Amino acid sequence: MIITDTHTHLYSEAFDGDRAEIIKSAMDLGVQRFFIPAIDSTYTQSMLDLEEKFPDQMFLMMGLHPTYVKENYLEELAHVEALLSERKFYAVGEIGIDLYWDKSFLKQQQEAFVHQIRLAKKYGLPIVIHSRESFDEIFEILEQEKGDDLRGIFHCFTGTLEQAHTAISYNMKLGIGGVATFKNGKIDQFLNKIDLEHIVLETDSPYLAPVPYRGKRNESAYIIKVLDKLSEIYTLGQEKIADITTENSKQVFGI
Repeated sequence: MIITDTHTHLYSEAFDGDRAEIIKSAMDLGVQRFFIPAIDSTYTQSMLDLEEKFPDQMFLMMGLHPTYVKENYLEELAHVEALLSERKFYAVGEIGIDLYWDKSFLKQQQEAFVHQIRLAKKYGLPIVIHSRESFDEIFEILEQEKGDDLRGIFHCFTGTLEQAHTAISYNMKLGIGGVATFKNGKIDQFLNKIDLEHIVLETDSPYLAPVPYRGKRNESAYIIKVLDKLSEIYTLGQEKIADITTENSKQVFGI
């Protein structure tokens, strides 16, 4: 069984004390592919170091996270652009719009999102979207940018069934993680109405740990709990779900 974690921040300071052990415990459970989203330039070296230590398991993205779009966002976008031109990445992400923490940079977040979507198209890469309290704003931009050259993942999808269908219509997979196990997560109530071909697995570790670890540091190994939940929702064996979602991730990332 090969499991793919399509979104894990393994370079995070949260893992500085036991990173190698955390990765090994996930690999022992069958997690063999880890896709690593970028946040901003301060984490680039940590991401590159992670890839150097685990070259066969780590697949890096490059991008500017919406909550890190601040006064210096043009410099940060220049950093993203420079890195994409210099070496191989597997996606532009995580990018998008976040109106939960701070609405004061909405215009700049929108500009950064559009710019990075166009960089993804330039390099033939998928996008990985961060969307928090911003589905309408995200969809407005995807409508403008839609086409055969647009594909990707709605990371940590927490919307409605209608929003799920809209996301899928823009050639996006839905990234499903720990929220599916929450009592108030809601997506577990309609996921079985969405074909598994539209689903990929993720943890977003160290954030959003699934039940029974909710509130604790998340780990890629805990993706097994997400797999358990999807097995229950779709009434399919874990191995079948792992196979399908890994195949879906290969369609997105090209590897």
